[in-house]
Amino acid sequence: MLENIDLTLVNWSRAQFALTAMFHWLFVPLTLGLGFIVAFMESIYVRTGDLEWKRITKFWMKLFGINFAIGVATGIILEFEFGTNWSNYSWFVGDIFGAPLAIEGIMAFFLESTFIAVMFFGWGKVSKKFHLVATWLTAIGANLSALWILVANAWMQNPVGMKFNPETARNEMVNFWDVFLSETAVNKFLHTTTSGYVLASIFVVGISSWFLLKKRHILFAKRSIVIASVFGIISSAMLIGTGDGSAREIARNQPMKFAAMESLMEGQTQAPLIAVGLFGKAPDDPLNKDSESDFLVKIEIPNMLSYMAFLKVDAFVPGIKDLVLGNEVRNIMSYKEKIRRGYEAQQTLKAFKESKNSDPEEYARLKAKFNDKEWVDNYFRYFGYGNYYDPDPEQLELNAFKIVPPISMSFYAFHIMVGLGMHFLLLFVVLLWLTARNKIEDKKVVLYTALWTIPLAYVASQAGWIVAEVGRQPWVIQDLMPTMSAVSKIDSTSVMITFWLFTITFVGLAIAEVKIMTKQIKNGPKEGGDK
Repeated sequence: MLENIDLTLVNWSRAQFALTAMFHWLFVPLTLGLGFIVAFMESIYVRTGDLEWKRITKFWMKLFGINFAIGVATGIILEFEFGTNWSNYSWFVGDIFGAPLAIEGIMAFFLESTFIAVMFFGWGKVSKKFHLVATWLTAIGANLSALWILVANAWMQNPVGMKFNPETARNEMVNFWDVFLSETAVNKFLHTTTSGYVLASIFVVGISSWFLLKKRHILFAKRSIVIASVFGIISSAMLIGTGDGSAREIARNQPMKFAAMESLMEGQTQAPLIAVGLFGKAPDDPLNKDSESDFLVKIEIPNMLSYMAFLKVDAFVPGIKDLVLGNEVRNIMSYKEKIRRGYEAQQTLKAFKESKNSDPEEYARLKAKFNDKEWVDNYFRYFGYGNYYDPDPEQLELNAFKIVPPISMSFYAFHIMVGLGMHFLLLFVVLLWLTARNKIEDKKVVLYTALWTIPLAYVASQAGWIVAEVGRQPWVIQDLMPTMSAVSKIDSTSVMITFWLFTITFVGLAIAEVKIMTKQIKNGPKEGGDK
């Protein structure tokens, strides 16, 4: 079945979507966090009447607006790609994926677009309190927008609250709350948004540190550092908590991703967590079932992986080979068996379609299977594995090893994300402590560190999405639809052309953002709070 797939089309479609998503995510996290930081600053201004706080608010609000405008442009392109490049996916997910995106457009986007005008142009035209409300609602609207998009993405990672309709070959939502409040959705929303809050905090302290290094706007910079550091410390604590919850959720629902994150080839009890690791040779050949991880450097924390996954230091954590080859002792089904069951589910659907006009009794019998919970749980849940079926037993085993994500990329992305997260928390604490003791201006090393941590915050943010998306490959919908089956049947040349056109467009937008932002930062806040 794999030989019928146009891998050139699949790879270019994946590259185009990844390009769009990664550029879009350059702008989104700053919007999520900076909106709340600005709202906190304006709240202090309204409460105290101190015009310096108004000046601070208006400066950061201006940078928020620049970033928001460019982020919207890339987001619109991203949603259109579902219809142009991923039409098979769009059909298969039925109303499940579309509903959250529709709610995002109707509810969150209109909330943002309504109040952002008051936020930017309402100074002196509406009361202070109404303007403050508009600022808060803009920040909340941006986060609500992220909520619905992340709910949709979470369903792809853990498809729940739905039922497959064999007559239309679509998944249909049967319980909105199961989709909206799934453990994957809750953890993904909280972890992703708090990562945006941390990035925005890093952005504010980094720019403020630059002002201190230039000995400009000292009071402005110190106050900004205090607000952003406090917000960053709280957000970092939340990020650690939500990351812990996300790890356990992944261990339960996406065990292969969890194993790839730690390059765990053989399952272990009392499994250690690799705190620092550098591959000598990464086990990235999925066709070589005897491959092993070879580390040049490895620092482990005993028992921590078992505890992180199942809150027990002696818990068994399945490795990549356990999941692919199966483990009867641990009651882990092999990928070969899942492929066979998925193939049977696909053949059942095919026979159901063929019997519609020729054999009413067979049609009714097969339809009943898709309503039989036991059959659905034991066969249809592996529907996507059927795409890897091959009657040749040797080829079937090779295909089973193809259902393994890129291990080294997943491993490094995960550890870079975690390591940088610890650095951010430490930086916030140091900055807040030095500012409170009025010693921050003399600590040039700390100030330069804060400034150059800004790009690291973006690296960590992108690494988190690499873990989430690369780590679940080859699935576009976990266990139900592989990426290769989701693409539109279009000419791969058109995808290549649009890929390069999008690359030029997005690079241009990124350069424009950096130039505009840099100019506004160099100009600094206007003197006088009412100007």
